[in-house]
Amino acid sequence: MDVVKNEQLTENADRLGKLFRSLLNDYISTSKIVKLVRGKGLLNAIVIDDHEDSDTAWNICLDLRDNGLLAKPTHGNIIRFAPPLVMTEDQLIDCVNIITNSLKNFETK
Repeated sequence: MDVVKNEQLTENADRLGKLFRSLLNDYISTSKIVKLVRGKGLLNAIVIDDHEDSDTAWNICLDLRDNGLLAKPTHGNIIRFAPPLVMTEDQLIDCVNIITNSLKNFETK
Protein backbone atom coordinates (compact mmCIF):
# COMPACT_ATOMS: atom_id res chain seq x y z
CA MET A 1 0.00 0.00 0.00
CA ASP A 2 2.93 2.32 0.65
CA VAL A 3 4.03 1.97 -2.99
CA VAL A 4 0.51 2.73 -4.26
CA LYS A 5 0.37 5.82 -2.07
CA ASN A 6 3.95 7.06 -2.45
CA GLU A 7 4.04 6.61 -6.22
CA GLN A 8 0.52 8.05 -6.62
CA LEU A 9 -0.61 5.06 -8.64
CA THR A 10 -4.29 5.76 -8.02
CA GLU A 11 -3.98 9.30 -9.35
CA ASN A 12 -1.93 8.06 -12.31
CA ALA A 13 -4.57 5.44 -13.16
CA ASP A 14 -7.34 8.02 -12.97
CA ARG A 15 -5.51 10.55 -15.16
CA LEU A 16 -4.36 8.02 -17.75
CA GLY A 17 -7.75 6.32 -17.86
CA LYS A 18 -9.41 9.63 -18.68
CA LEU A 19 -6.80 10.26 -21.38
CA PHE A 20 -7.32 6.75 -22.82
CA ARG A 21 -11.09 7.18 -23.02
CA SER A 22 -10.77 10.69 -24.45
CA LEU A 23 -8.39 9.62 -27.21
CA LEU A 24 -10.46 6.58 -28.14
CA ASN A 25 -13.72 8.53 -28.01
CA ASP A 26 -12.19 10.98 -30.50
CA TYR A 27 -11.45 8.02 -32.77
CA ILE A 28 -14.84 6.32 -32.45
CA SER A 29 -16.68 9.48 -33.42
CA THR A 30 -15.97 8.38 -37.00
CA SER A 31 -15.66 4.62 -36.41
CA LYS A 32 -17.91 2.11 -38.07
CA ILE A 33 -16.76 -0.76 -35.86
CA VAL A 34 -16.64 0.60 -32.27
CA LYS A 35 -19.83 1.80 -30.66
CA LEU A 36 -18.68 2.54 -27.10
CA VAL A 37 -15.62 3.13 -24.95
CA ARG A 38 -16.13 2.61 -21.23
CA GLY A 39 -14.13 2.15 -18.07
CA LYS A 40 -12.78 3.53 -14.85
CA GLY A 41 -9.16 4.30 -14.20
CA LEU A 42 -6.99 2.06 -16.32
CA LEU A 43 -9.58 -0.72 -16.55
CA ASN A 44 -11.26 0.02 -19.86
CA ALA A 45 -13.13 -1.69 -22.67
CA ILE A 46 -14.35 -1.02 -26.16
CA VAL A 47 -17.61 -2.44 -27.41
CA ILE A 48 -17.47 -3.68 -30.98
CA ASP A 49 -20.55 -2.97 -33.07
CA ASP A 50 -21.25 -6.63 -33.78
CA HIS A 51 -23.26 -9.42 -32.16
CA GLU A 52 -21.90 -11.37 -29.21
CA ASP A 53 -21.47 -14.55 -31.24
CA SER A 54 -19.16 -12.95 -33.78
CA ASP A 55 -15.40 -13.44 -33.80
CA THR A 56 -14.62 -9.81 -34.68
CA ALA A 57 -13.37 -8.87 -31.19
CA TRP A 58 -11.22 -12.01 -31.07
CA ASN A 59 -9.69 -11.23 -34.47
CA ILE A 60 -9.01 -7.64 -33.42
CA CYS A 61 -7.26 -8.97 -30.30
CA LEU A 62 -5.10 -11.19 -32.50
CA ASP A 63 -4.17 -8.15 -34.60
CA LEU A 64 -3.44 -6.16 -31.44
CA ARG A 65 -1.19 -9.00 -30.25
CA ASP A 66 0.65 -9.07 -33.57
CA ASN A 67 1.28 -5.34 -33.14
CA GLY A 68 2.58 -5.62 -29.58
CA LEU A 69 -0.48 -5.12 -27.37
CA LEU A 70 -2.27 -7.80 -25.36
CA ALA A 71 -6.00 -7.43 -24.77
CA LYS A 72 -8.76 -9.82 -23.81
CA PRO A 73 -12.02 -10.30 -25.67
CA THR A 74 -15.01 -10.87 -23.43
CA HIS A 75 -18.71 -11.49 -24.06
CA GLY A 76 -17.94 -11.92 -27.75
CA ASN A 77 -18.01 -8.26 -28.80
CA ILE A 78 -16.11 -6.48 -26.01
CA ILE A 79 -12.36 -5.97 -25.77
CA ARG A 80 -10.98 -5.40 -22.29
CA PHE A 81 -7.79 -3.49 -21.50
CA ALA A 82 -6.06 -3.75 -18.12
CA PRO A 83 -2.57 -2.21 -18.26
CA PRO A 84 -0.27 -1.98 -15.25
CA LEU A 85 -0.75 0.90 -12.82
CA VAL A 86 2.84 2.04 -13.43
CA MET A 87 2.13 2.80 -17.09
CA THR A 88 3.41 6.14 -18.40
CA GLU A 89 1.57 8.60 -20.61
CA ASP A 90 3.92 7.88 -23.52
CA GLN A 91 3.22 4.16 -23.20
CA LEU A 92 -0.51 4.81 -23.09
CA ILE A 93 -0.36 6.91 -26.25
CA ASP A 94 1.63 4.13 -27.97
CA CYS A 95 -1.11 1.66 -26.96
CA VAL A 96 -3.88 3.92 -28.24
CA ASN A 97 -2.04 4.20 -31.56
CA ILE A 98 -1.82 0.40 -31.80
CA ILE A 99 -5.52 0.10 -30.98
CA THR A 100 -6.65 2.70 -33.52
CA ASN A 101 -4.40 1.27 -36.24
CA SER A 102 -5.74 -2.24 -35.61
CA LEU A 103 -9.32 -0.97 -35.65
CA LYS A 104 -8.68 0.86 -38.92
CA ASN A 105 -7.56 -2.46 -40.44
CA PHE A 106 -10.95 -3.95 -39.59
CA GLU A 107 -12.89 -0.89 -40.73
CA THR A 108 -11.62 -1.42 -44.27
CA LYS A 109 -12.52 -5.12 -44.41
